[in-house]
Amino acid sequence: MSLTPVSMTLYDRDFEGFSRQLGEAFERYGFAVVSDHGLGEATVSAALDSTRAFFALPDGVKQTYNPPGGAGQRGYTPFGVETAKGEHRADLKEFWHMGRDLPPGHPSADAMPPNLWPAEVPDFRPHVGALFDGLDALGDRLLRAIARHLKLSDDYFVPAMKDGNSVLRLLHYPPLAPDAVGLRAGAHEDINVITLLLGAEEAGLQILDRDGHWLDISPPPGALVVNIGDMLQRLTNHVLPSTTHRVVNPAPERRGFSRYSTPFFHHFAPDFLIRTLPGCITAERPDRYPEPITSHAYLTERLRELKLLA
Repeated sequence: MSLTPVSMTLYDRDFEGFSRQLGEAFERYGFAVVSDHGLGEATVSAALDSTRAFFALPDGVKQTYNPPGGAGQRGYTPFGVETAKGEHRADLKEFWHMGRDLPPGHPSADAMPPNLWPAEVPDFRPHVGALFDGLDALGDRLLRAIARHLKLSDDYFVPAMKDGNSVLRLLHYPPLAPDAVGLRAGAHEDINVITLLLGAEEAGLQILDRDGHWLDISPPPGALVVNIGDMLQRLTNHVLPSTTHRVVNPAPERRGFSRYSTPFFHHFAPDFLIRTLPGCITAERPDRYPEPITSHAYLTERLRELKLLA
C-alpha cells in the first residue's frame, strides 16, 4: 500500500491543511508518510555510514557497549534479545540506542542515563547526534500539527516534550540464513508518542489494517514514515490509534543483504502525566483509561514486557 505523502512544504503555507491531512491519515491508519521533511541528505548519509561501521565491528567489541541492567536504553542491544509483546521468539535484529544529553543534576537523570559512544568509530557521536537533533526538532513540528488536528492549542505538547526521553534507534537486520526461524521484527506497537522512521524504502514493513489484513508500506525514497505510539493512543483515548506493525523477512534473493533503518522514538518527559484528553471522551467513546500514569511508569511496564527489563 502506498500512503499518499503529506508534504512539509504545506506546513508553512497552509498549516491547517497540513494538519488535516496528517491527522486524517493517523485516524485511519495510525501511520502517515511525510515527504520534503528537510532533513539534509548529508546528515542522514553520515549517520548511516557510522551505523554500518559500528555494526561491522566484531561481536566482542560491540558487547562492551551493552551495559548490564541498562534495559537497552543506551548503547548496544545484541541480536536475538528484544522480543515483541506476546511473542516467544526474539526478533532477528541488533540495535544501538542514543538518547538526550542532560545537564548534570537534572531531575530526570535517574530515568535517562548518559549516552555511550563507540571509540572505534570516531565520527559516530557527531554524525548520530546530528541525526538525533534533526529528528527531535522535526518531531516537535509534527506534534504542533497533531495538536491542531485535536483542536488543542498548537503548543500543547511543548511542555510535555521538554527534555523528553526520546531515543534514536540504529537498527541492523543482519543477512538471514535460508532456514531462519522468526521475523526481523515481530508484530508490535510502539511505546512512545510518535515514531519517525527513515529507511523504510527496503521492503518488509507491514501494518495490520482494521480488516485484519497486513498491508505493505512502500514510501517514496527519502520520505519519513511516521506512526502513533501507545502513549499518544492512550492520551487521545484511541482517537489516534497505535497500529500493530512488523518487519517481515525478505524474499529469498534479498536474504543475503543487511537492512538498516533509524526509527526515532519521540517520548514525553518522564514526569509527564498521561491523562485522557477531555476532548477525546464522548458518550460513544467513554474513557478507556480513567487512571492516569506517568510516562516513565508506563515505559517501565512496557520494557518488562519486551524482556529488556527484569
